Amino acid sequence: MPLALLALAVGAFGIGTTEFVMMGLLPDVADDLGVSIPSAGHLVSAYALGVVIGAPLLAAVTARLSRRSVLIGLMGLFVAGNTLSAFAPDYDYLLAARFLSGLPHGAFFGVGAVVATTTAAPGRKARSVSLMFLGLTVANIAGVPAATLIGQHLGWRAAFLGVSVIGLVAIASLALLVPRDRQHAPAVGLRGELAALRSLPVWLALGTTVAGFGALFAAYSYITPMLTDTAGYAAGSVTLLLALFGVGATAGNLLGGRLADHSMRGTLFGGLAALVAVLALFPLLLRAEWSAALAVFLLGMAAFATGSPLQLMVMEKAAAAPSLASSANQAAFNLANAGGAWIGGLALAAGFGVTSPALTGAALAVLGLGVAATAYAVDRRRAVPAARGARERLVASHVPERPEALRH
Repeated sequence: MPLALLALAVGAFGIGTTEFVMMGLLPDVADDLGVSIPSAGHLVSAYALGVVIGAPLLAAVTARLSRRSVLIGLMGLFVAGNTLSAFAPDYDYLLAARFLSGLPHGAFFGVGAVVATTTAAPGRKARSVSLMFLGLTVANIAGVPAATLIGQHLGWRAAFLGVSVIGLVAIASLALLVPRDRQHAPAVGLRGELAALRSLPVWLALGTTVAGFGALFAAYSYITPMLTDTAGYAAGSVTLLLALFGVGATAGNLLGGRLADHSMRGTLFGGLAALVAVLALFPLLLRAEWSAALAVFLLGMAAFATGSPLQLMVMEKAAAAPSLASSANQAAFNLANAGGAWIGGLALAAGFGVTSPALTGAALAVLGLGVAATAYAVDRRRAVPAARGARERLVASHVPERPEALRH
């Protein structure tokens, strides 16, 4: 494994920790700042909004710079946002600091994915991307529970200071382990970067991300009431089950990266089909504690098996601007987070039952399969004329030239 991937994984670990730790600290933050739980929940939305805005914007404006320098700068912005969060004097300042913390998220993964693929051995691009994302999935196993524990015992501000320390370690790792580079991305300018996102295959790939991961978050956003009300788990056991989800996500991420190097589309279709099956069976699996635990593990595994192939597919469809396209995919992931949770909430509000978000997620996963199949059909339709033109050029290049006497 190139050491650069280790540095990227450290950064991903810090980003994954700060993204999800707010969920566990909401009551503490709300009590300390004197706001309601729903108002504190807007802090989660502010971070996601920062990701959606910052991902394509920062990737586009830094396209001409050294990727190593961009990664270090993005982690510097990450440290600043979390430090300001720790010292925020009131709710409004914390809201702004959380937005700032989210800005570098998508661009870091976008540029990091490009670095991972350029440093990868032949035939190991997807595996390298999955190793970078390993930091994100491990954060759900270790980083988030540890930061939540720190916040509960030393105060929520200490948790964000701890995340800032992780960011400093990531900066040092990036400076030491990522090789110095010249500007590798095409110097096409901001207009050229944006033009690369106009193609239909790119948007179909992004649409697959929104639908596929929207399926995950439609169910995962309401996993606690499903586990307590249907499976019969005590509220105190949910934390361990969420860690089990992180274990499944880590396993799926590594497996998906390995399989995608052999068949990117096969891995994508297989992962989405597995996600449909798991979510459709969720109401049945939640009838017993052991099968509910298995369902949580399989949910993480099926969803994150699609992460690496989706990232690579978007990058391949926008080869002229891989950093921007890869960052846009992270924005799509966060749109899936917000949209999936909203759609799952609609099913609950309509009175369809506590497990209805899982079935809603299954429908979204079916939609993701449909979008992926459409993308495949578009690629095949475009490949036929291209292959025919290549054959014609090859034949023309081998036609022997007639002697001068025969020409007249």
